[in-house]
Amino acid sequence: MQPAISQPVDGPLTRSAIFVTLTLAEGDDALASLRGLLGDLPSLVKAVGFRSSEAGLTCVVGIGANLWSRMAPGAVPQGLHPFREIAGIHHAPATAGDLLFHIRAARSDFCFELVSRIMRRLAAVTSVEDETQGFKYFDNRDLLGFVDGTENPLGRDLTEAVMIGDEDPVFAGGSYVITQKYIHDMAQWEAMPVEQQERVIGRQKLSDVELADGEKASYAHNVLTNIEDESGRQLEILRDNMPFGSPAKGEFGTFFIGYAREPGRMETMLRNMFIGKPPGNYDRILDVSAAVTGCLFFVPSADMLDVIARGGKLVLPEAAPEPEPDRSLGLGSLKQGN
Repeated sequence: MQPAISQPVDGPLTRSAIFVTLTLAEGDDALASLRGLLGDLPSLVKAVGFRSSEAGLTCVVGIGANLWSRMAPGAVPQGLHPFREIAGIHHAPATAGDLLFHIRAARSDFCFELVSRIMRRLAAVTSVEDETQGFKYFDNRDLLGFVDGTENPLGRDLTEAVMIGDEDPVFAGGSYVITQKYIHDMAQWEAMPVEQQERVIGRQKLSDVELADGEKASYAHNVLTNIEDESGRQLEILRDNMPFGSPAKGEFGTFFIGYAREPGRMETMLRNMFIGKPPGNYDRILDVSAAVTGCLFFVPSADMLDVIARGGKLVLPEAAPEPEPDRSLGLGSLKQGN
């Protein structure tokens, strides 16, 4: 069997991105419109992107749990469920969303054009839950002034971190994605001494060098989001976060988007942040950054997305055949007497 062709989840970080979260209307007509768009999406990306190969236009589609059940493709990814609200020291809300379009390019006009074409097809059958236009800020810094995505895995480690494998073979080549929109209180953050900001993040602000273990606070962001499995192996994710905002409106934020081969590692990171590890030892970045959205989506492989677009069913692995019953009743080895 040929390996599944994945969506461009592990593409490089870009200068521009648009994140669109939609809810699909009820009814078969809405589903038919969505299937048609998904079937044509590769051609739409090519049609917009051909103007410049250097723009590197890509689009990743995620499907939420409720919509997945409506599309009834015949199987459910092991880790797919609605985003789970976290009520800790701070609050991580769960918000509506059936579809995620994560559109990336080196130029914002390419992202803008692709979203425009998608919405021409879906506007009549969807409600927009959120649209966020992200941008690269200096050397991949967030609006708090720290480099974002420093710990992203590379190469084989990246594939290992984000792509489903043999643990869920029907969905191999897929991924999971969690999105959250954070709004920053910049006045409160900027009133904090740089040394304290560095303790909150766990890195030096200017150089991006990680603080030594002995210098890190137990509540540092990079301490609470560094998790391991039972054997001590680090469980990594891919962060493709983007700053967004409106200076005139006083809005400054970060759109968090994390990809992983199973959602549990991201959910553990969020629990550590919002509840604390141990409980109460929460991520102090949340004192100045409020989460206002929260969604979980499954990202099918490109091959599977094509099957879903055509209304097909997923091919489940054949069950192992039942062993033949022993018809000897335990007497087969006995000899008949004369």
